[in-house]
Amino acid sequence: MRRTGGRGAGTSALLAFVALGALVAGSFAVVTSVRGDRTAQPAALSTASSTVPSTTPPPSSTTVEPPPPVVDPCAEKIAALPLRARLAQLLVIGVDPRGPADALSVVRNEQVGGIFIGGDDVGLLSAGALAPVHAAAALPLTVAVDDEGGRVQRLDALDGSMPSARRMAADLSPDQVRAVAEERGRALRERGVTTDLAPVLDTSGQPDRTVIGDRSFSPDPDTALGYALAFAEGLHNAGVTPVVKHFPGHGNTTGDSHLGAVTSPPLDALRDTDLVPYRHLPRFGDVVVMLGHIDVPGLTGGVPATLSPEAYALLRGEFGFTGPAMTDDLGAMRAVTDRVGLPDAVTQALAAGADIALWSSGGRVGEVLDHLEGAVASGVLPPARVDEAVHRVLSAKQVC
Repeated sequence: MRRTGGRGAGTSALLAFVALGALVAGSFAVVTSVRGDRTAQPAALSTASSTVPSTTPPPSSTTVEPPPPVVDPCAEKIAALPLRARLAQLLVIGVDPRGPADALSVVRNEQVGGIFIGGDDVGLLSAGALAPVHAAAALPLTVAVDDEGGRVQRLDALDGSMPSARRMAADLSPDQVRAVAEERGRALRERGVTTDLAPVLDTSGQPDRTVIGDRSFSPDPDTALGYALAFAEGLHNAGVTPVVKHFPGHGNTTGDSHLGAVTSPPLDALRDTDLVPYRHLPRFGDVVVMLGHIDVPGLTGGVPATLSPEAYALLRGEFGFTGPAMTDDLGAMRAVTDRVGLPDAVTQALAAGADIALWSSGGRVGEVLDHLEGAVASGVLPPARVDEAVHRVLSAKQVC
């Protein structure tokens, strides 16, 4: 009986031990499972979150448009002008100073860009005679005179005499010269003049009555510059456009271009004298630069500067001038007329780089325009050169 009872007790203890082990193992498995779930949860959340659509809009795929092209305000106006009208804008023609009849005829018939009033008669400068001439122009009309002072002036009989440039520099300060020029400029403007072919920018120590002489403020470039600036500022203040002259330098030439061919010192020498003031052209504001009929060794190769592409290239390049370039008189100065006729002279000057061709003798406008149209047709005068010149002229007149 005791033997049987011992086995039963042992078996019960063994079963209890096995049951306890199973319970512990089960608990461990539950804990491990819970830990595993906790460990996996962030990854699951991370995976889930990666599939949720973002509330931030994606970057725009719209391309940035380039800025609109710069519109040239003159281009449309130039394109609207027939070729002959464009060419006419590049001419400044001498007219009879006694009254408006001649000026009215040339403006009405050919719509030239400008007229020049020379001589001693003041009829066209009196009693509002220029008003109907301005009214006859489809585009603003340039009305030019030579009014430097001294032996070259046009209003002395009407508004008093101005001293020569040399005398002004000797007796007056730059401020006083500015006031003199402004007073004269107001008189010019009131009479219908828009442009004064002054001041002279040449440097010269030659005697008074030589081609430049007392028309120059000084042989010293800095003094000449200071007084020329003052004179130009006075004209500007009065609403008159100054024309500085005679590029690249007429103050130390051998001879008078009114009477025949002239030669200046070589280009390298001019850089230390006559050309010095031109390095300050931006200080003059809106001006026209007149080229002289000057042969410059080392630059023009025996040709007057007015007909020399190299002279215009120097003005535009080294001296950076962007305004209108004007010729000296192509019709009455033998430095040009002894070598080429008027229609060819005008054509050669414009082709070389001039924007304004001047002849004081007047007349022959239709002949010159016919010749210019032929030169454009043959390629001697490129259309692009014409449009470039017209652009400068119209810009200077504030047409566009």
